[in-house]
Amino acid sequence: MQVNPLQPTSLQLSPEGTPWSDTYGDVYHTVAGALAQAEHVFLRGNGLPQRWQNRESFVIVETGFGLGHNFLATWAAWRADPSRSTRLHFISVEKHPFSVADLATAHVASHAPEDLSAELRAAWPPLLPGFHRLEFDAGHVVLTLLFGEGHELLGQTVARADAIYLDGFSPARNPELWSLPVFRALAALSDTDTSLATWSVSSSVREGLVSAGFAVQKAQGFSGKREMLRGHYRGVRSRAHPLTDRRVIVIGAGLAGTAIAERLAIRGMQVELLEAQEDAAQGASGNLAGAFRPMPSKDDNRLSRITRAGFIYGLRHIAALTGDHHEVLWEACGVLHLARSQDQELKQRQVVEALQWPDEFLRWVDAAQATHQAGHTASFGGWWFPQGGWIQPASLCTANLARAGERVHLRTGAAVASIHREADLWQALNPAGEVIASAPQLVLANAHDARRLANADWLPLRAARGQVSHLPMAQLAPLGVVVCGQGYITPGIGGHAALGASFVVDDFDLSLREDEHAENLLKLERMLPGFGNSQIAEGLSGRVSLRPVTLDRLPVVGLLPALTKGEGYNLDTLPRQNGLWVLTGFGARGLVWSSLCGELLAAQMCNEPLPLERDLAASMDPARFIISPPKTLKFSAE
Repeated sequence: MQVNPLQPTSLQLSPEGTPWSDTYGDVYHTVAGALAQAEHVFLRGNGLPQRWQNRESFVIVETGFGLGHNFLATWAAWRADPSRSTRLHFISVEKHPFSVADLATAHVASHAPEDLSAELRAAWPPLLPGFHRLEFDAGHVVLTLLFGEGHELLGQTVARADAIYLDGFSPARNPELWSLPVFRALAALSDTDTSLATWSVSSSVREGLVSAGFAVQKAQGFSGKREMLRGHYRGVRSRAHPLTDRRVIVIGAGLAGTAIAERLAIRGMQVELLEAQEDAAQGASGNLAGAFRPMPSKDDNRLSRITRAGFIYGLRHIAALTGDHHEVLWEACGVLHLARSQDQELKQRQVVEALQWPDEFLRWVDAAQATHQAGHTASFGGWWFPQGGWIQPASLCTANLARAGERVHLRTGAAVASIHREADLWQALNPAGEVIASAPQLVLANAHDARRLANADWLPLRAARGQVSHLPMAQLAPLGVVVCGQGYITPGIGGHAALGASFVVDDFDLSLREDEHAENLLKLERMLPGFGNSQIAEGLSGRVSLRPVTLDRLPVVGLLPALTKGEGYNLDTLPRQNGLWVLTGFGARGLVWSSLCGELLAAQMCNEPLPLERDLAASMDPARFIISPPKTLKFSAE
């Protein structure tokens, strides 16, 4: 797979002082003003704010984010409207994003709303390709930025647009953005209620839109421009009805269960959270700490893209929890991912060169630099993630529940022996066969046990025993960063460093084993020679937990299928079980995946735009194992 690194841009000005692009030889907005143009062309051109009033959700799709003036004008209008929709989704593509500093300069010059500009800049994502979901106004305004090629990313978007802002450099300067593939991608996101507006009245634009299924007509243009276009989608296409009964059962109160509970609560859902243990976060989510970082690859494969998206969204989610005063015990101390050999050093360097990610996100360090970062001799060089670190999983679970508030009712000691569909409700039954909760939707977030409750023998989901060793820091040299590669070790947390972890599939014994302590210490010796010399396996403390793993090492997120064989179907046509969802399979990556996967599942359940590309969501769909049955049942360590 050919990787096309993102190509950011920098702010330049025309002789008149208007933001300008040398690449396209065109201005970003008219001299008359970006905000006034946004209000006339895009808001009024799409019948806003009237059309979003008293709606549960309203979705806008834009073809060129630029400096963000259309978004800021729309957000300001939404805020000012007492009859505004409950949630506003704004999805926008940008091939050449700006830096935060350039956004600040441009927004001052254009007199953009200072408070909204500051919030946007504070949440601005790293300049990396793919989808970036940003949330404002307590989650009621959701901006999903698509960094990369417009026609490709619009084709990967799962949403139903209420309004389309067709913007960008002029068709003569940037014909790709005004091409038939883009118009067809927009048509695929439209239905009979979708409107469209643009400042361009080019004949090629009109003809392309009509060919893609839109009806267009000219209207009064903005400022010195005589005309603009307004339109609507002509096709007959329905959309999902809003949820009326907003009750959900979630089984399992670990990272997965608390993540989906919080995401649903933010959307106004009522969640009954059932946990078999006497407290939340008692499984793998109860570990002392875990590493938090992405996992790059030279071809930027799906595992790489999902971990990158999860890491970026996770950073933003932790910031939101912290802003709401729900403490997450974590530290962005940096993560050093060391190579295992000189050959792997070369491969890791090639990954960094191929991806061309910003240095503040990923860079290569040689053995000497790695030694400096770790404060101890490193065997080899490796990847340095400056924004990575460690998280205590239980604190993330607790913060999720605290933020969710009264919309989530946690019931501990509530073991679920079986689930059953009765009329329009799912029921969770205890070992005595008594109904302990019922709701129209049910989420299995109970790790490997989801397979049993769903009666899904076809699902290649297993439990993998993982033993973490706790090393007393009083007997170790100081360690200021997380080091991983062959296992991982964290800095001292509560007087101990977490060193792990073993990987044994279908072993349910939770007792500590001396040989697995020895295995962990051997991994440490290979990463940081001599660092753990004072440690012996005998008598070490630690913790054992069971992690849910899948054959392809990707999570399981989505609506469960109603069939056990998928011949003749694809993921879109395969019948599904009404209201039965699953969220599991995180393996050793629960910290980096849980927040994003919770958002993905909540968006699916509420018929909202997805926070990820279509192909990434499909790669986590539980039905993938039915459409393409696995040829092997060998589970490997991550």
